[in-house]
Amino acid sequence: MNKRFILTVIGVLTVSLGFSQANILNAKSPQEIGVKTDAQIALDNDKPLEYGYVDDRDILYSRMTWEKVVLDERVNFPLYYPIDTNNIGKNRRSLFDVLMASIKSGKIENIYDDSYFNNKRTLKDIQAAMVLVDTTELGREQINAGEELSPEYVRRVQIDAGYISEYRIKGMWYFDKRLGELKYRLLGIAPVAPDVNFLDQETPDLVELFWVFFPDAREVLHQAKTFNNENSAIPLSFDHLLNSRRFNGYVYQEENVQGDRKISEYISDNALMQLLESDRVKDKIRNFEMDMWSY
Repeated sequence: MNKRFILTVIGVLTVSLGFSQANILNAKSPQEIGVKTDAQIALDNDKPLEYGYVDDRDILYSRMTWEKVVLDERVNFPLYYPIDTNNIGKNRRSLFDVLMASIKSGKIENIYDDSYFNNKRTLKDIQAAMVLVDTTELGREQINAGEELSPEYVRRVQIDAGYISEYRIKGMWYFDKRLGELKYRLLGIAPVAPDVNFLDQETPDLVELFWVFFPDAREVLHQAKTFNNENSAIPLSFDHLLNSRRFNGYVYQEENVQGDRKISEYISDNALMQLLESDRVKDKIRNFEMDMWSY
């Protein structure tokens, strides 16, 4: 019993050491904050928890679902903030900034244009969809008058973290008959923002900027930490937050015989009924596990 308690304490201390901001209390200058000591580096085994192997023969039941994670909800704030990074430390970034920085640096090599991961996109493709360069009315008057266009009459808008309104995630619920439990595996994630060409409209259409195959991004999402409201000494990684489903999502699509049609395609112009249908899909999946133990 004492041995088990000691191992538990050591495990908690190791996790705390790995997650907390390194050297903040011992730093003699701001440049030393976040720099790990040799002892910390030697003890560091900070990697995302590996998924266990699941044989296809062990999957008794599965259902693919697509969900919306709306960032207006308080429980989803850790995925949204901070949106202004000018006056905050380099260790604090939003999920969108982490994804974009990893794509630009090549740490995330593959991005896709849909949730089926059929067609790849390039960084140049998504940057073109995220930037709007337009001439104002006064600029058009200059051009029509035969004058040279002044730089102040050129409007440039770029989609950044502040424009992200939701994330769409794709995952599979499956019943592992070997373990006897219902489990979830996240497969893809996409940031969603208003169409940059229609930002002036009152309710512009939302578009998926790109899709990332989640297992490809687990390493960078594990290294990036999000704020923990309960204890800032132990921030959560984005990988941990998403895999443990510490967010609220609404099912907007499930795999079905009608070509994986969306809920909005057969329940239109009624947000309440769409929400109830989303709950029905969730209940249908959860009830399968409950029915397995009903005799």
